[in-house]
Amino acid sequence: MATYALIPGAGGESWYWHRVVPLLRERGHDVVAPDLPADDDTAGFAEYTDVVVKAIGDRRDLVVVGQSMGGFVAPMVCERVPVDLMVLVAAMTPRPGESAGEWWANTGQEQAMRELAERQGRVLGDGFDAMEVFFHDVPPDVAAEAMKGGRDQSARPFQDPWPLGGWPDVPTRFLLCRDDRMFPAGFQRRVVRERLGITPDEMPGGHLPALAHPEELVDRLETYRAEAGL
Repeated sequence: MATYALIPGAGGESWYWHRVVPLLRERGHDVVAPDLPADDDTAGFAEYTDVVVKAIGDRRDLVVVGQSMGGFVAPMVCERVPVDLMVLVAAMTPRPGESAGEWWANTGQEQAMRELAERQGRVLGDGFDAMEVFFHDVPPDVAAEAMKGGRDQSARPFQDPWPLGGWPDVPTRFLLCRDDRMFPAGFQRRVVRERLGITPDEMPGGHLPALAHPEELVDRLETYRAEAGL
């Protein structure tokens, strides 16, 4: 049995993992998926990390999974507790000293997103259409539940420099989503190669695989766990 620590992206809601958690537990694993204080303007990535570390407690055989903006938090958790495997899913990959706000321009994310939209014949307006960018492949009932509300993401984490001096010495796998409209596949292949020196694995689907394709995501996580000898 392993322990999966699941870290959500912007908004910080553990609900993002609600289709994944029971599947992992059915396979006999312990799972922690804490809410992060995303709507607290006094909380940055250090405080997000504190929440995850507290939720983990003294559990071992850890697989830490970071989704989207959780890519900033997962490595920080790995510096605090013994982690056997880190998996980044459709994630942001930071460099030392880079804030989450700087990441977008430094990586060229906006250009990549717009170029993908143009190739697909979509028009990105001045506003951000979450249904088009995030929920295009999520089941309608799940998307409707997600759109009901939730907490606003504070700007605080986008201001603070990422505090680690380098990537933690933990086996790391990266899983990109080939139909991701926020972080396009070609963009992720380049960024992950440049920043982590690894080739990401790929699965179908958009930016929110835990909502759209939970079974396949769990299969991928379980394959990584088995290959890590856990």
